[in-house]
Amino acid sequence: MKSRKTVLVLAGILALAAPVTAPVAAQTGPYRTPAAAVGMSFLIGDPIGEFSDFVDTGYGAEFFGRIPLEPEGLVSLRADLGFLIYGYESSRVCFDGVGCRVEARLQTSNGIFFGGIGPELALPLDGLRPYVNAFLGFGYFSTTSSLESLWGEEDHFTTENLGDGAFSWGWGGGLEVNLRNGRVPIDLDIGARYHENGVMRYLTKGDILDNPDGSITLFPIVSEANLMSYRIGLTIGIPRGGSQ
Repeated sequence: MKSRKTVLVLAGILALAAPVTAPVAAQTGPYRTPAAAVGMSFLIGDPIGEFSDFVDTGYGAEFFGRIPLEPEGLVSLRADLGFLIYGYESSRVCFDGVGCRVEARLQTSNGIFFGGIGPELALPLDGLRPYVNAFLGFGYFSTTSSLESLWGEEDHFTTENLGDGAFSWGWGGGLEVNLRNGRVPIDLDIGARYHENGVMRYLTKGDILDNPDGSITLFPIVSEANLMSYRIGLTIGIPRGGSQ
């Protein structure tokens, strides 16, 4: 059911984006392969398999860089770095020795940080760039707690409650639609990727118990932690040297 909801959300984004981007791309002229490209995307993480029994949909962001390995841009080297937040808790607390004259907000977040590098194959067309890629990298699962004022000011006293990392690999694909051509092209990027993280040790909402003596007890989950990520964002080309 969760996977079906994620697919429906992505389909809705595609339906809204298509009529806007199509006429713009048609006016930009032939595609010009830039010297490199960077991008940023909004990310939806959809746990699959055993992982979906414990974790709900996550949200985050992804950043990437790409360097073509030949002039036509058919083969590139791509590197990605991103994060997903799949759980969050917030509560008001009092300070020991002061009482509730001074209160703060205790925030706990469950997140996944990931990165990878690998080849990307593309078919540069007039206004469109379909592509597939693969990566080798890492996945790091972390639960942290921090204090901030009730007014939402800067976090203080951040502590990692549990962290676990491992080798990760995956593959994916997508479509870039040209929004602006010229020396600095801008594309709309829509895609999906499979993340194979293997068995990880992690926490979810409610897995930290605060004991009366001030200590905490953790109830970590050990399971496979594989997921699909869906993204929509922008790709910005870095121009080649010389005049247009």
